[in-house]
Amino acid sequence: MTSPNSSVRPRLVVSPIWLVLVGILSVQFGAGVAKSLFDEISPTMIVWLRLVTSAVILSLLARPALRGRSRDDWLVVLGFGLSLGVMNWAIYQAFARIPLGIAVTIEFVGPLTLAVLGSRRARDLVWVGLAAAGVLLLGFERTDLSVAGVAFAVVAGAAWASYILLSAQTGRRWPGFDGLTLASIVATLMLTPFALHAGSSALGDPRILLLGAAVGLLSSVIPYTCELVALRSLRPAVFGVLMSLEPAAAALAGLLVLHELLTPLQLVAMACVVVASIGATRSGSTIAEPVPD
Repeated sequence: MTSPNSSVRPRLVVSPIWLVLVGILSVQFGAGVAKSLFDEISPTMIVWLRLVTSAVILSLLARPALRGRSRDDWLVVLGFGLSLGVMNWAIYQAFARIPLGIAVTIEFVGPLTLAVLGSRRARDLVWVGLAAAGVLLLGFERTDLSVAGVAFAVVAGAAWASYILLSAQTGRRWPGFDGLTLASIVATLMLTPFALHAGSSALGDPRILLLGAAVGLLSSVIPYTCELVALRSLRPAVFGVLMSLEPAAAALAGLLVLHELLTPLQLVAMACVVVASIGATRSGSTIAEPVPD
């Protein structure tokens, strides 16, 4: 508490754990909305609209300062942008070929591997193992998988692991949302030729543009902003374990947005990853040393 005459004003502090959870729900419901549009627009175009939305909004809000940056600063944000673009493009290609929850489950192999490699204590490995059990239950409960869909989900998972590491570095090197803004621009530019080739005619439909903008807000602006802030004080390995909620969130989005029913085995799998995430968040080592702005 501070006295009325104190020059120090109290700040509203939001736990990085809550920021990650908000990001998880937002990105998966955005994915559900995006998948519902695949009959009208290609996955590549909807990803591009999503990235354009985030790049424009973040540019207006952040107005990143570009002067005085080192070569390493630019290399980090360039790598961050490339991982962002590949991750989004690959997972949407997977969504077009296999169920939403299964695609996210396979994609989770990336951050789960990162969590295993970053664990330092036996207790951390217990939570990772429980999360892995839930992922396996979700992944093998259904059999309607295509080779291409699985391959795209694996690529997305590898890009996701890179995103986690590079996001943490970007947050440390670039103040505020400058790094995220530049990374979104890089990802947008990377996908622009492919998006225009896939279906530029959709750009003349106001409804598609509005829905694409909504997907961009839900799946890019909100989650990536939350995650970038959270990673300033969360260890990447713990962040990876928290992201074990992604398959469960995807299954929930599939139920509410796409009307995909959950099976009892899926509910058991979701319980596994929820318990693992609760265990990780209650760990005494969850919060890392704060990074000065």
